[in-house]
Amino acid sequence: MRVKVADTLRAAAERLSATSDTARLDAELLMAHALGCTRTDLLLRHMQAETPAAFAALVERRMAHEPVAYITGNAEFYGLELTVSPAVLIPRGDTETLVEAAREAFASRQPPRRIIDLGTGSGALLLAVLSLWPEAEGVAIERSPEALAVARANGQHHAPTARFLSGDWTQPGWAADLGRFDLILSNPPYVEDEAELAPSVRAHEPAQALFSGPEGLNDYRLLVPQIPGLLAENGIAIIEIGWTQGAAVCALAHQAGMDARLHHDLAGRERAVEMAEMPNIPLGKGRLAD
Repeated sequence: MRVKVADTLRAAAERLSATSDTARLDAELLMAHALGCTRTDLLLRHMQAETPAAFAALVERRMAHEPVAYITGNAEFYGLELTVSPAVLIPRGDTETLVEAAREAFASRQPPRRIIDLGTGSGALLLAVLSLWPEAEGVAIERSPEALAVARANGQHHAPTARFLSGDWTQPGWAADLGRFDLILSNPPYVEDEAELAPSVRAHEPAQALFSGPEGLNDYRLLVPQIPGLLAENGIAIIEIGWTQGAAVCALAHQAGMDARLHHDLAGRERAVEMAEMPNIPLGKGRLAD
């Protein structure tokens, strides 16, 4: 029997409400994927079409807590459409806080000439800031070969001159040939090992990109002391944090001889620490760390 897309979406959203807080949106994204169109095209042109046979299997995958981005193979970040896979974290809106902090920091001075993203995953952070400063030299490092392949594919689409390199800040000599940078970005692992996470995160997203010891601070303790060796004169680093980790990461920055300033996400939570060597140019507009 022919079932219209509109009717199928209503039923699917009702089912998905048991496992998702965004059930209707999930259903629409999955339907658009099944139809091979955008969500906008779905809503404007396909609501009376026949439901594609592939849709039911997609809903079952979402019912098992698989993230929509992994089912469809793409996610949006800072207006960019990115390829994603279970090898990389799904880019989240909270991480756009780092891009906005960088934009504010360079608003009244020369744009960054060299930018690096440490632990790039899908390449989201580097590609977002290169959309602001396309003339900059962009470099990213990633320790996972599978994630690096995803980042390189996204780089070919959005910034073909960017370089995506294998690298691991836990290993000696990883930064020996990188040089210095006007802007350093990083979204390192920062989740506590025993943290309570949604099943869609703990069961599906890559553990090595999420977890960082009992306090979620292990990678900061390794990475932050190495930041001064990568900073160009008047350069800044902006690193994502968990909302309870601001004081601890700022303390690590101070111990490494850097000023530190907190930036907040749209929900008002501490989301990033901006760092610069002391003495230095004034930091951006975020709140000064104590």
